[in-house]
Amino acid sequence: MSLFSLEGQVAVITGSSRGIGKAIAERMAEQGARVVISSRKAEPCNEVAAAINARHGAGRAIAIPANISSKQDLQHLAEETARRLGPIDTLVCNAASNPYYGPMAGIEDDQFRKILENNVIANHWLINFVAPSMVERRQGSIVIVSSIGGLRGSPVIGAYNISKAADFQLARNLAVELGPHNVRVNCIAPGLIRTDFARALWEDEAMLKQRMSTTPLRRIGEPDEIAGAAVFLASKAGSYMTGQSIVVDGGVTI
Repeated sequence: MSLFSLEGQVAVITGSSRGIGKAIAERMAEQGARVVISSRKAEPCNEVAAAINARHGAGRAIAIPANISSKQDLQHLAEETARRLGPIDTLVCNAASNPYYGPMAGIEDDQFRKILENNVIANHWLINFVAPSMVERRQGSIVIVSSIGGLRGSPVIGAYNISKAADFQLARNLAVELGPHNVRVNCIAPGLIRTDFARALWEDEAMLKQRMSTTPLRRIGEPDEIAGAAVFLASKAGSYMTGQSIVVDGGVTI
């Protein structure tokens, strides 16, 4: 069996109706996992799950909508997955929010609070709903999709970057707590990726030109280029890796 096989695994990916989350779900299903498609709206989740099932066979994907701002929704996501598919082997916390674009001096308290709650606290909630079963079975992989922004400053997405820096530490701390139970926790830190979520950055022509001119590959990334790192961390190939952050970027110097 391939080191990268996910055959027999159950994987939950939040924010997986589009962008990076969708790409991760598609690649995990390709490697044999049964995947749970989850985002706020049911219809896009159902569409992605149906497409995966059409490609890989019935039952490879199911849709369980959840709003990451709702602790109750996240508990339902964990419990409903276990009820329908069995214990969760891999959890990918990909969903995030960024309601503000501009300097820190202009952000409203509610916007800052939403960023921290959805990008950090919601991950904490969902992990706490999923991890006990992993600890009991002494197996599991948790992946938090952070950002290269958590390693850098920004004049326009500073609060978002702060939340992503916190995700790095969340993973490191949980790695220490869960590692003795053979549960691994890691981060992926994408650079600028062509997603709807990052549209404000890559549609800014001046910013995009400057970004590409300082990137050795001279381009930004595509969602599918993040998926391989998630498959690696969920598979046997990544079985001796925890508390780490994999930067997936075209070569920008931090």
